[in-house]
Amino acid sequence: MQSQTIVASNGNHVTQDPEYMIRASNVVKEYRTGTSTLQALKGVDFAVTRGEMVAVMGPSGCGKTTLLNCLSGLDDVTDGQVWLEGVDLATLSDKQRTESRARRMGFIFQVYNLLPVLNAVENVELPLLVSGVKPREARERSREALATVGLERWATHRPAELSGGQRQRVTIARSLVNDPAIIWGDEPTGALDSTNAGEILQLMRDLNQSKGLTLVLVTHDPGVGAGCDRIVRMRDGEIIGEERPTGTFSIGELGVSHGTEDGVAMPSRTLQTTRENYGRA
Repeated sequence: MQSQTIVASNGNHVTQDPEYMIRASNVVKEYRTGTSTLQALKGVDFAVTRGEMVAVMGPSGCGKTTLLNCLSGLDDVTDGQVWLEGVDLATLSDKQRTESRARRMGFIFQVYNLLPVLNAVENVELPLLVSGVKPREARERSREALATVGLERWATHRPAELSGGQRQRVTIARSLVNDPAIIWGDEPTGALDSTNAGEILQLMRDLNQSKGLTLVLVTHDPGVGAGCDRIVRMRDGEIIGEERPTGTFSIGELGVSHGTEDGVAMPSRTLQTTRENYGRA
């Protein structure tokens, strides 16, 4: 089926192409620093089909996180177009973008962003409550999400009482609780040892296959990329190539060059709060 762009009744430009979850055309992102301009993305073309699990890899500062932020609507693009589920993001107001993230997206970051004063189920239900879901329904859905990631018995434990792997499972449960169409991950295993990283990655792959979730993971770790459907490689704000890996997470590689590129430690630069991701505009 060929794509076709129409103007919907709400004025949004919708690209009718059921194959793609994400499409980006000639995306440019510039940052102004004093008198100079930094071009973080240089005419990027990018597409992800529905149900695909894609790793975006490249050295630190190459534009991976910037691309994720532009594709998810967290950042505006300087030039070019991004369509998410057929909707041109440029046609959405800030409020509409926030609502879209709350209803259709999940986020997993290296930093767990769990509130220490809340227990696991309360952390998971927070995005629903912020979005206006009734407390009883939010609690039921949160318990179901924790059961999906194998933490139903830990629902009343606070983050300090959980291991790193368990905390990341809570984060994944929180990303699932709104029944998203797509999950974005920025170094989702960057704070974990190789054993926990392998378990988290296998969990994400299982969710991808059982629920048909689309996942886009920014990572330095070749072990992460090995288990995805496709690896997209970036350098200096451009996509320089892509490849199809074996489809099996290389657990032996996880933690060896974990969170690194070219042997240099490179922590994630993304730190988003729950309200920035899910809150109302």
